Amino acid sequence: MLVCAVAVAVAVAVAVGAVSVGAVPLGAELTGGIATPTHGREAVRGAGVAAAESRAPWVWPTGTRVVSRPWEAPPDDYAAGHRGLDVPAAISDAAVAVDDGTVTFAGPVAGRSVVTIDHGGGLRSTLDSVTPAVTAGDTVAQGDAVGHVAVGHCPASDPCLHLGARLDDRYVDPTPFLPDAEWPVLMPEDAWPG
Repeated sequence: MLVCAVAVAVAVAVAVGAVSVGAVPLGAELTGGIATPTHGREAVRGAGVAAAESRAPWVWPTGTRVVSRPWEAPPDDYAAGHRGLDVPAAISDAAVAVDDGTVTFAGPVAGRSVVTIDHGGGLRSTLDSVTPAVTAGDTVAQGDAVGHVAVGHCPASDPCLHLGARLDDRYVDPTPFLPDAEWPVLMPEDAWPG
C-alpha cells in the first residue's frame, strides 16, 4: 500500500511539475500535461523532467557514451553558449551517423571539418570536427561511418567530437535523442587504489 501511495505521489509531482514550470522543449508540444515530441521523435526532455522513453532514436556518434561538456543553452539565438555535447574521442576514431538520413554538408566551416545530416521532420545532426568520408547528397544509415574525429572543436591534448542537433534550424539539446550516458561510478574513499 505504501509503495502504491509513493508511486502515485511521484506521478502527480511529475505531472504537476511539468505543467507548473510552463516550459515545453523546442520541438515538443504539451499534451495532457506532458511534453511530447513533435516530428516523430519519441523522447524530449524539458524543464528538468524526463519524459518516458520507449527507445532513444539516436545512437552515440563514437564508441563512448560519456559527455565531457554538456549542452549549455544560450540566453538567445545570438549569445554565447555550447550548442551541443562534447564526447571524448581519440583523433582518427570513427564518427558515425546518429540516425538514418541524407548528408547535407561535409566540409570545412571556420577552419574545422563538419558533417551535417538531415534526418527528416526538420531535425539535423552536426558532427564537428570530423574528416568526412561522405559527401553532400549521400544517404546514410544509423551507425554508418561518416568520417573520422579530427582536431578542431577540442584541443589535440583533449580530443572530442562535438554533436549538435538542430530542429527547424534552431539548435536544441541533443541529449533527449540519445540513449542514457555512462556516468562515472563513485567509490568510497577507502576503496581508492594506492
